[in-house]
Amino acid sequence: MEKNVGGYDRIARLVVGPLLVIVGAAAVAGLFTIAAGTLGLVLAGGALVVGAVLLTTGLTQKCPLNDVIGMDTYRGKANDGR
Repeated sequence: MEKNVGGYDRIARLVVGPLLVIVGAAAVAGLFTIAAGTLGLVLAGGALVVGAVLLTTGLTQKCPLNDVIGMDTYRGKANDGR
C-alpha cells in the first residue's frame, strides 16, 4: 500500500489519536464517566479504538479508507509504496 496520509491530515491524526486513546483509557479505568452504565463503556471503548486507528494511520502514513475513496494527502518525493 502506498503512503496516502501527509500534511495537515497526518498532524491532525497524530494529535487527535493520542487524545482519544487517553480519554478512552481514563474512562474505562473509571477516572471519569462519559455516560452512565453500558453506554459509557461502549463510548470509552469506541474512543480507544478510533484513537488507536488514527494514531496508527498517522504514524504509518497509510490509511485503507483513504485508499478506497481515492484520497491522497501525501506529498512525498516518490509515492513508491514503501
